[in-house]
Amino acid sequence: MDIKKLQTLVIDALEDVKAQDIQLFETTHLTSLFDRVCIASGTSNRQTKALAASVRDKVKENGGTIVSMEGEATGEWVLVDLGDIVVHIMQPAIRAYYRLEELWGDKPVKFGAAKRTSAKKVETEEDSDKPKRVRKVAGKAAPLEVTHDMMAIQTTLDDEKKPARKPRVTKTTGDAEGKPARKPAARKAADGTAAAKPAKIPTGGRVKVAATKTAVASAKQAAEKRTANAAAAPAKRAPARKKATEE
Repeated sequence: MDIKKLQTLVIDALEDVKAQDIQLFETTHLTSLFDRVCIASGTSNRQTKALAASVRDKVKENGGTIVSMEGEATGEWVLVDLGDIVVHIMQPAIRAYYRLEELWGDKPVKFGAAKRTSAKKVETEEDSDKPKRVRKVAGKAAPLEVTHDMMAIQTTLDDEKKPARKPRVTKTTGDAEGKPARKPAARKAADGTAAAKPAKIPTGGRVKVAATKTAVASAKQAAEKRTANAAAAPAKRAPARKKATEE
């Protein structure tokens, strides 16, 4: 039996009884006694025995050979030797203790791909057995002659399918009167630019500045001179008046 077909049978038999953590490894580079090692777990003694029985029955039904079976009495570790594949069905504690994956797990095999290839082979074999259907091609019909009557009927049908055109609506003067009048455009100067507005003359507020010390001193001196001149003026006028009275 083909190795790929045999490994798909083993995996299907284990999945039927709900085996846990199924792993498949290639061992051709390690030993010449067998090509594959399959390891699976069962939760109880009864399940491990049922898994081994499922593998055995499925391989026998498909024409495979069972070399030997060991460990069925206890059910903790059941070994099924199929020649090219050795199947180890173990309880989780036994599997964790012996760690067979470290011995044979250099090259894991993706059994999902193997299943697909085997299924494709089966489908191709079934398709080859089925009789092929032959499609009959009908002969071409003779060309039809077109007459004037047929053309006239076609034109009338086309005219009926076309929708009638809507009449154009003319705008009345009332509509124009109802619209608001446009605002007159701003007048422009002769050169095309708008007339320039007169520029505003900036006006500023008066700011009071305090007088300096020199200005204050000069103002005081001027005031003192004025008072001195005012006092001297009556004394000069008095002798002039006396001379006038004597004459």
